[in-house]
Amino acid sequence: MDDSHLVPIICHEYPYRVRYADTDRMEYMYNGHYLRLFEIGRTELLRWAGVPYVEIEASGLLLPVLEAHVIYRSPAFYDDLLTIETTCGVRYAATLRLDYRILRASDVIAEGYTVHTFVHRQRRRAVRPPQWFFERLLHVAR
Repeated sequence: MDDSHLVPIICHEYPYRVRYADTDRMEYMYNGHYLRLFEIGRTELLRWAGVPYVEIEASGLLLPVLEAHVIYRSPAFYDDLLTIETTCGVRYAATLRLDYRILRASDVIAEGYTVHTFVHRQRRRAVRPPQWFFERLLHVAR
């Protein structure tokens, strides 16, 4: 039985204006910058949910990226106002997956995901995720 529809979801949107330094010689936003937008979205979603990165790191944990994937639909250009939409299904698991959509108005110009794991800061070894992390995410889930 598929219970994926029972997983609480959190979603956050964050605006981003494309800067001149984001563009390449073709006048497109450079493809590698979309992963930076994913990072901005992830950081802001976690801050909004009450688990800012500084607190995660202060507790002795890191959240390195295990996997990243981007699908480019259409280019962004200098001065475009984008929306970084970040979504996360909240379930207690060894890994954390976040999904992203980069929008210009209502058009999806890129989408993808990242997968993270919890690592002990000093030992640099994977550890069980802390229960408090998921409890805070659940607090803002819809």
